[in-house]
Amino acid sequence: MNQASVRKIIHIDMDAFYASVEQRDEPNYRGKPIVVGGSPEKRGAVAAASYEARKFGIRSAMPSRIAVQRCKELIIVKPRFEVYRQVSQQIREIFFRCTDLVEPLSLDEAYLDVTENKLGMSSAIAIARQIKQQIQEETHLTASAGVSINKFLAKMASDMDKPDGLYLITPDRAEAFVAALPIEKFHGIGQVTATKMKALGIHTGADLKTWSEADLVTHFGKTGRFYYAIARGQDDRPVNPNRIRKSIGAEQTFEDDVDNPAILTQLLEPIAQRVCDRLEKAQQSGHTLTLKIRYADYQVATRSMTLSHPFRHQAEILSTAQDLLLRNLSDRQKVRLLGISISNLHQPITPQDYVQLQLDI
Repeated sequence: MNQASVRKIIHIDMDAFYASVEQRDEPNYRGKPIVVGGSPEKRGAVAAASYEARKFGIRSAMPSRIAVQRCKELIIVKPRFEVYRQVSQQIREIFFRCTDLVEPLSLDEAYLDVTENKLGMSSAIAIARQIKQQIQEETHLTASAGVSINKFLAKMASDMDKPDGLYLITPDRAEAFVAALPIEKFHGIGQVTATKMKALGIHTGADLKTWSEADLVTHFGKTGRFYYAIARGQDDRPVNPNRIRKSIGAEQTFEDDVDNPAILTQLLEPIAQRVCDRLEKAQQSGHTLTLKIRYADYQVATRSMTLSHPFRHQAEILSTAQDLLLRNLSDRQKVRLLGISISNLHQPITPQDYVQLQLDI
């Protein structure tokens, strides 16, 4: 590979972001299992879990009542999204000291292209180390960083040594790294696709690499081309700070299939909040809301509603999604995934157009 053509990509992922902010701000929470989310009495759900809570098998989107059953000493904290956004902006300012090529994915993660950078540094691993140090010093939080030659590998690297990790995948190690990776660990391959791949005998990156592009497209549609490339450690997607989106959304796969409509409506709350956060971050709004329901047998149903005025606020996004869910929920099956997306997007709007509503959980 021509060294002059090799990109230097960093993926930064904050460690248990919401929960870590709460532990930072409240000394009594430090070292203890906490979750950010709703109370069991209100049939709330977990929005984020500290690493201490994760040791008990507690994960995001889990009903709070199950989380409490798994850990009797669990502390449940009401989310403070305004604080999380403020901290996220602090972190983003650190990124822009290094490069203008910053692609935020959410409040707590982003890609950075540091091939050419404002620091005049040739080592991407040194830049990542400096970013981590500055985040620690200025926010008193830890981040994990992945460094490699493309977005896919950088994302995989950031997951390798959490929390407070720093992992490098060099060009000469890329194919071997991917080959040894279990298929369910691939970024971009969800639980349903991983199950389908395993049924086809694809259990690792090495197995995936044996398939032709044509066969992957036959079984997985256009995404098969992406699977063909990442099996070889290839990903040509640029870090794009000005992505033009056709829709903005979020979804959550549940650890256990759910058939209780009351719980499902509660589980939509953190999803709706994430969609609202992403709309605000993109300074956009849209007229069409689409609810995605994936059942236990992997069948997918989508239902949409288009309004004359654009969706902007969490309360309206949530109430519309809950209404679509209750009117279209099948009595026959359990649900394994819910998703909400906003499309028919407006041009970017100014922050002054937003009135942020609090999540009442």
